[in-house]
Amino acid sequence: MGRRAVIVGGGICGLTAAIALRRAGWRVTVRERDEAMMATGTALGIWPAALCALDAIGVGDEVRRVGQRQRAGAFLRPDGSRIATIDVERLHRRTGDHVYLLSRPGLLTILHRAAAEAGATLRAGDPVDDATALSDVDLMVVADGVFSRTRETLFGPTYRARFSGSTAWRGVVEDMPTDTFVEMWGRGVKFGVTPQEGGRTNWFASAAVPEGRFRPGAEVAELRRMFGRWVPPVRNVLDAIDESRVLRHDVYVTPPLPSFVRGTVALLGDAAHAMTPDLGRGACEAIIDAVALASHLRETPAVEQALREYDRQRRPTTQRLARLANLAARMSHLRHALPIRDQLLRASMLAGPPG
Repeated sequence: MGRRAVIVGGGICGLTAAIALRRAGWRVTVRERDEAMMATGTALGIWPAALCALDAIGVGDEVRRVGQRQRAGAFLRPDGSRIATIDVERLHRRTGDHVYLLSRPGLLTILHRAAAEAGATLRAGDPVDDATALSDVDLMVVADGVFSRTRETLFGPTYRARFSGSTAWRGVVEDMPTDTFVEMWGRGVKFGVTPQEGGRTNWFASAAVPEGRFRPGAEVAELRRMFGRWVPPVRNVLDAIDESRVLRHDVYVTPPLPSFVRGTVALLGDAAHAMTPDLGRGACEAIIDAVALASHLRETPAVEQALREYDRQRRPTTQRLARLANLAARMSHLRHALPIRDQLLRASMLAGPPG
């Protein structure tokens, strides 16, 4: 009959794990708290290492076909002057692939269909309040996000998600195609514009502000107050957005865990290593987690030993990326010594972006 796994969470990480485990011969049930798949969300950068993982579960080519390839990238000041350039061709030479931009709902649609076709049981509106109480399975995969209840149950309140010190705005503009990533850094704030499939432009902004300072019905006015004097493409986006399509959320991260596993329970994605979005790697690392876990379980029949191998492989890498993302966030929120900040950003680009 095959060994049985329950996956807590039906987002990108959970669905990727479902596909990978099914391909490794496991019986898989995905239990998702929400009744329906997320219908809103902005573009995710799918980096070459994550595309390689998606290739391993048979969906990489579809992601490339549906997504929008990033053809150029730059960091600019609010007046349009250049701080640094992203060498996308250097990345391609090193990895053999490109970065593709794809909306969260677009990626979820691909993964949901692939998980169903692989034979995973997908149960929406079926929350798991205490994953540790499920004793009739061979493996528990915890992929329930930054506010994971299971993480807190296993490791205690010390590892509860904490406010990172910044807030983020996101959105999409229809009929404004671009193939270029642009991120503008001002004094303590930044604004980014990226491609998205379907001829759309994805945008995001970030600022270091106190937790919970939302402005319902007035977020566009706040964005225009902060960024209204910046040059295109920021100005073009601000002219085109409307209040109903602005998403705002405070950014939370997880403290570094001492382990991603406990017995036959494995934590993946944001449940294990939620990081600030400044490197654009959160979804990518969740995908890689899921495929790596299934690979270790295929190669090592003893579940607890396979999970220890997964932890040894993935925890150092993801925690290093989380530290780098936090450093990038702190740099972008500096309000003084901006020439030094710009020099540091340029220096960080010399080795080329991570794959």
